[in-house]
Amino acid sequence: MVPITKPTVRLLASGNQLIAKQMQAKAGSVLPKHLANLESILFIHEGECVLEINGEEKLLKQGDAFVVPPNTQHQIKVKIDFKGLHLMPKEIEFQYFN
Repeated sequence: MVPITKPTVRLLASGNQLIAKQMQAKAGSVLPKHLANLESILFIHEGECVLEINGEEKLLKQGDAFVVPPNTQHQIKVKIDFKGLHLMPKEIEFQYFN
């Protein structure tokens, strides 16, 4: 079993309804499996990762974006050191499984 690693997270911007956070992690990292009650968008700024969602693996590379549906378990496995932008509503709530 691969150990779970929390990403480094930095707040980039916060408005009345939306928040933007930068996430980053090193190659080989497996981030915690989780779900959120609201939709969000993940944009890969640098590097490469695999998003496991709905029993599928989606390879995301620099410049790719993915809309994460609400109430859907997902997990990121980092292939190449990455930085991602996570855009979400301020009232989003997360539930973690690892």
